[in-house]
Amino acid sequence: MSTEPRTPPAHRLFPDASTELSARRTGMSFQRTRLSADRTLMSVIRTALSLIGFGFTIFQFFHKLQAADAMKSGAAPRHFGQALVWLGITILVLGIAYHVQFMLGLRKEREQMRAEGLIYGESGFPVSLTLVVAVLLLLVGVLAIADITFGIWPFG
Repeated sequence: MSTEPRTPPAHRLFPDASTELSARRTGMSFQRTRLSADRTLMSVIRTALSLIGFGFTIFQFFHKLQAADAMKSGAAPRHFGQALVWLGITILVLGIAYHVQFMLGLRKEREQMRAEGLIYGESGFPVSLTLVVAVLLLLVGVLAIADITFGIWPFG
């Protein structure tokens, strides 16, 4: 055991260990909050994907039955499928808007705390991959509703 006094690391901002640990825990809590927001968006994606997929499937199933003359022509299945796809798109748009608003507020709070010297803020805060997937699913939903409504590519 050495009797020499321990020198703090050069990257330390705070003079005592308890303040240092508190700042680190606060910085890590921002990462946990960010991941929690991603999990919430994933739940929205799961719900929207189910609605969009189920609505499009209902539309396609009854459309094929009508094309094979196995069923009378009727607009009810088309309208029901269309309503489910629109509901999925709406939920997805609201989820994306909430996620972006929440993340901008979290980034602002984190930057303010970093500027005040309360946290390090050294770890990255990249764009969420979950957000990218949500936007891509939104594009798929828009293409599905375009196919149901207008019968245009790529699904028709």
